[in-house]
Amino acid sequence: MNHHYGYVSERLITEGLFPQRRARRRERGPGGAAPVPTVDGLDVEAIRTHFDFPATGRVVTNNAATTQTPVELVDLYRRLAPWYEGVHRGQSTASQRMTERFEESYDTIATWINAPSRRTIATYRATTEAINAVMYSLLTEFRDGDNVVTTLMEHNSNFVPWYALAREVLPKFGRSVECRVARFDHDTGELDLDHLAGLVDSRTKLVCVSGASNFLGTKPPLDRIRAIADAAGYLQPSGQRGSLLLVDAAQLAPTTLIDVQELGVDYLAFSFHKMLAPFGVGVLYAREPLLERSLPFLYGGDMVADGQVRPDRVEYGGLPWKFAAGTPNVLGVVASAQALRLLADLVLDDGSPRFEGCSPLPREDVVRTMSRVNSHVASLTDRALAGTDGIPGLRSYGPPTGAARSPLLAFTVRGTDPRALATALDREGVEARAGCHCASLAHWDLGLDPGTCRLSFAAYTNERDVDRAVDALAAVVRRG
Repeated sequence: MNHHYGYVSERLITEGLFPQRRARRRERGPGGAAPVPTVDGLDVEAIRTHFDFPATGRVVTNNAATTQTPVELVDLYRRLAPWYEGVHRGQSTASQRMTERFEESYDTIATWINAPSRRTIATYRATTEAINAVMYSLLTEFRDGDNVVTTLMEHNSNFVPWYALAREVLPKFGRSVECRVARFDHDTGELDLDHLAGLVDSRTKLVCVSGASNFLGTKPPLDRIRAIADAAGYLQPSGQRGSLLLVDAAQLAPTTLIDVQELGVDYLAFSFHKMLAPFGVGVLYAREPLLERSLPFLYGGDMVADGQVRPDRVEYGGLPWKFAAGTPNVLGVVASAQALRLLADLVLDDGSPRFEGCSPLPREDVVRTMSRVNSHVASLTDRALAGTDGIPGLRSYGPPTGAARSPLLAFTVRGTDPRALATALDREGVEARAGCHCASLAHWDLGLDPGTCRLSFAAYTNERDVDRAVDALAAVVRRG
């Protein structure tokens, strides 16, 4: 029988099921000079030595879409390969090893967002699939006359599923459910909380909001939104009164400390490809009672209790595996959890390695890591806002300098197609992104067609990257 000490199983500790940890690369800065830490204590130059992209000269400023992957994670795939095997069903040593690694990954993820345990974590392909999982798991609970409230600030992934639920899916079953959409302030980018509160009523089953906008950069006050949802009075099947709250944290999780218990959210989703890991893994946190009573999103395979399938009866596995149908993305989940441990190593740089370690990841390490990351990217964002302020014809969107916002800058230049801007910036070596960034509602509401151009930053972004991007943008605008 396996015992657990905190979030790590006895077998991981006693049998050494982790592969040998790769030594960290510590290189000197340009010209052999020692790396210079930034003001907040984040040694960005040392962090950059763990990535391959700086050697190419790329100015990577499309991090809101996808972050770069450290060399340690790429190497981890290779080192896991000799013991690669399926999880939960095998009797081989390889299967047992991989199962331990896979399950421990859920524990690391739970610690990172301060979830009570792995039982509240489900993994999917991305934030989009995680939100769809919520929609389908709640599908049969909606009653005729219910509504869902979301906002004009949302990524399409947190609007289109609810639009489809109300307009396409439930009408086929004879149920009328409304999807209501709250406004935002066009000047500041802030969510109109009064309008949101006016849309939420006793028939609002669910409130769905972004934790941080991928276009405006706005961070809505989740505590106040939680209070609005609680006051709704909706009677849930559990007997609880109040609307459920789902937070799309795809842009919040990469640079902001998340505590799901303090926030009081019912559901929270994010993607690891925006958090240094390779593509293919998204996370859904949900309160355990919700997962216990909810129907699964996908059926079959690993979500079934072992041997418990009969012609007239099927029993599902315990949490969290009830929401893990089929063969999971084993290596992706392991690498994603290790990305969190590696980030703590790179940011804290305190000589206490966590990457592929056997000890539980202390919550205080997570708090210190994300505090430093958030401070760093906030200063970069303010630097970019200040640097672009005097560029003729440029208008930026969202909260002003100094306000709490996600680390991005979306803008237009009068008389210039944003896609042409991004193409011109690419010729200068700066990787921006143009379009609606899947924030179609907000762009439509602002009358921005064909969209905006966007720069976005990460923990490995340095001040030179920001200055090069701003200088290149000024030069492109000047040339017309």
